[in-house]
Amino acid sequence: MTDHTAIESATRRLQAALDALESAAERRMEAGARTAALADQMHALDADRARLASDLDHAVARARELERTNREVAERIDIAMNAVRGVIEAQED
Repeated sequence: MTDHTAIESATRRLQAALDALESAAERRMEAGARTAALADQMHALDADRARLASDLDHAVARARELERTNREVAERIDIAMNAVRGVIEAQED
């Protein structure tokens, strides 16, 4: 092998190694970008989950308050109906 052939062979191997290194670097950068995008999505999902949990807590509290108010109103209506019945019965006697 002549010096010129050996240099050409070494140059081709060096170029192939540089091409492989460049490809690996590009894949790594793309993987990093995907990882960053996934991290952003996870953060957004976590924020949504926290907001939804808070909304659910408020809705449950509101539902309990409405149930309590409904029971109180039903009791007052029963009392008023009994009073009206009492008045009607007193009028009939």
